Parts: sequence; C-alpha cells; structure tokens
Amino acid sequence: MKAAIVRQAGQDPVYGDYQEPVIAPGESRITVAAAAISNIARSRASGAHYSSSGEFPLVAGIDGVGRLDDGQRVYFALPRPPYGSMCERTVAPTTQCLPVPKELDDVMAAAIANPGLSSWAAFSERARLKAGETVLVNGATGMAGQLAVQIAKHLGAGKVIATGRNADTLRALAGVGADVTIQLTGDGDALERSFMAQFADGIDVVIDYLWGASAERLLIAAAKAGAEAVPIRFVQVGSVSGQTISLPSAVLRASAIELMGSGIGSIALGRLVSLTGDVLHAAASRGFRIAVDPVPLSEVAEAWSKSGSASRTVLTIGAQEA
Repeated sequence: MKAAIVRQAGQDPVYGDYQEPVIAPGESRITVAAAAISNIARSRASGAHYSSSGEFPLVAGIDGVGRLDDGQRVYFALPRPPYGSMCERTVAPTTQCLPVPKELDDVMAAAIANPGLSSWAAFSERARLKAGETVLVNGATGMAGQLAVQIAKHLGAGKVIATGRNADTLRALAGVGADVTIQLTGDGDALERSFMAQFADGIDVVIDYLWGASAERLLIAAAKAGAEAVPIRFVQVGSVSGQTISLPSAVLRASAIELMGSGIGSIALGRLVSLTGDVLHAAASRGFRIAVDPVPLSEVAEAWSKSGSASRTVLTIGAQEA
C-alpha cells in the first residue's frame, strides 16, 4: 500500500510502498480518507515528541478520518506503531475510533479534530472553565488558537482575549468570539503593560500555545496585577515560541497562579478520545471551521515542508465524503 514513510529520526516522510497492516485483537482496520499534518504529527514523526514510540521506519500521522471494514465512517486516533494515519490502510484500537457527524466532510473533520481537542481538553478537563469566566488565548492566530477562541465562547466564556502576531487574523477573530485582541510585538515592556491592564480587570483562564517570551511576560504581568486579581488557571498547551522560559520564583509566590499542562499524559487517553467526539459534534452543530488545504498523499514530501498558520494541510488519501 502507499504511505508517507519516515525512514529515520529527523527525516521528512517520503511517498512510497509500505507493508499492509494485520489486525490484532481489539483493533479495527481503517481505509483512510484524510489525515492532517499537525505540529504534533511532525514532532512525533521526528522522534522529538515526548509520546513518540522511537520505532523506525514508520508511517507518519497521528489521526485521521476513514472507513471501517463495515463501511462506517470514523475519526481514529493514534494507530498502532509503526502505522500512522498517512497511508491507505491502518489499524487502531477500536476504542479509539469514533463516528463522524454527517455534517462534517472528511477533510474538515480531519483538520479540526486535533487542534480543536487541544483547547477543548484544556478548558474542560484542566481549567474546568465555568460559564461567564474570562479567558485569554495566547497564540490565537494559529489554527488551534483560532478554534480555541470559538470553543471558549461555545463553552460559556463571558469574555475572550486573543493574542497573536498576525494583525489581519486578530481582526478576523473579533468576528468569531474575541472581545479583546492584543498584538504580540517585539517591545516586551509594552506587551507586559497591555497584559497587566487585562489582568487588572480579571482573567480566570489562560490557554497558552506559545510558551517562550510571551508566556514569561504573561506570568509576570499576572503576578504584578496585585492581590486584587482573581486566581488564574494557566494551562500550557503548545510551545511554538520556545521549549523553555526563565521564570522568577517570586512570580508563583506572589500570585494565585495555578500552572498546569494539558496533553497526552496529563489527561487519560480514553478521555481524550471521548473529548474529540465532543469537538466533532460541536463543530457540526455550531459550524466551527478553519481554512484547509487538501493535498494528495503523493505530494506529502512537498506538503510536509510547508509552514505557516494560514490553513491546515490535509492529505487526501482514499475516496472522500464531501
């Protein structure tokens, strides 16, 4: 069968032939229709992600949409290594296969599932977001961040603050749920003052996709906002701007910040799969959408090297449902 094959750690996938999977007890075989190229898919394929199997060669991809042998259309997550989702057929635990709402086509379902889950899980499982609370999404101009703004409103946030570098995307977010936008600039002190003004009004939950310098400034601004500020649940989800930060210890001593992470390991896998079903049903009923760029599996090498947040690249593999 044809697949996107990673032959060694650090290499990009190439289009080629790979052995057919054999079903084991408790598994389902999926004829794949679509699979998204996500940050976590890239990281796991490189062997750098903390959840990587370390087994090479492997098929790239962590999730996708396809059909079981009985014809049922499903979203599936984390196929059994060395199989991934970017191939004609794969195998995954049956418990990690979910029906896809008919209102979502294959490409959109594959595009939304993982980035939507990142904020849905952070809000519902880690931050325990309550109706009417104020949310700040740090890094809202990326695909996951754009969905996080929409999902925050859907889950009952009273006010959503969106940060990001792309001014055009920030303006667009005002139309899908962002009440306040802050452009991330190179002037750290000015940025910190902008954050402090928002913390002074009260922020309950921060969902951070960036880490790095902006996360440092956010945490310091939260501490400087003073004793009148409400306790803040700061949930770390991604590290687009850097893997580490330098944080003065006084920030945590002088504030009511609860610092936590959200991802594979901090939430049980079975729960993450269940939450993905919630994301897909909400996307179908509420019309969540992101820009997508469908690309044939045969062009995976070119698609893998693309970067940017304008759209989510989705590999089209088998027959898709429109």
